[in-house]
Parts: sequence; structure tokens; C-alpha cells
Amino acid sequence: MEASLVTTLDQLQPGQFGQIVRIDGFDGIASRLREMGFVPGQPVQFLRTAPLGDPMKCSVQGSRIAVRNGEARRVYIEPMAAPIS
Repeated sequence: MEASLVTTLDQLQPGQFGQIVRIDGFDGIASRLREMGFVPGQPVQFLRTAPLGDPMKCSVQGSRIAVRNGEARRVYIEPMAAPIS
């Protein structure tokens, strides 16, 4: 069995998927990320970055959400080939 590779959302490449493992912290930013749909077990796709590289656009729970790189570093994910339907 292959060991899982947990990384952060900001490390994905455009088009890649990951499954959310956890959100780092319990402050207002972490709470807001959870409210927007970044919850453990959910698949997330990194769509693209803005022209200057920040923010990054993601798709989670059917919504497209822009998050800053600093916020994306708080979303721990396990990369995956594609979401499980």
C-alpha cells in the first residue's frame, strides 16, 4: 500500500484535485474557509491563479471560490486523480 502524501492546497497545479484532510487553525479565517465549503472529506480542484499569481481560484462543493495563497496554505489536502462520484 502506498503512503499518502498530504500537502497544502497552494501546492497543487492548475487542474489538479485533492481531498481536504483538515484546515489549520481555529481563528476567523479558518472558520470562514469551513463556511465556504472547505471541510474534511470534500474534494477540491485548483482551477487557476490570477495573472499575478494570487489569489487562486478553486472549485469546492459546486462553488468557485478565490482564496489567497496564505489561506490556501492552511488547507491540507491529499492529492487525488479525480473526485470520486
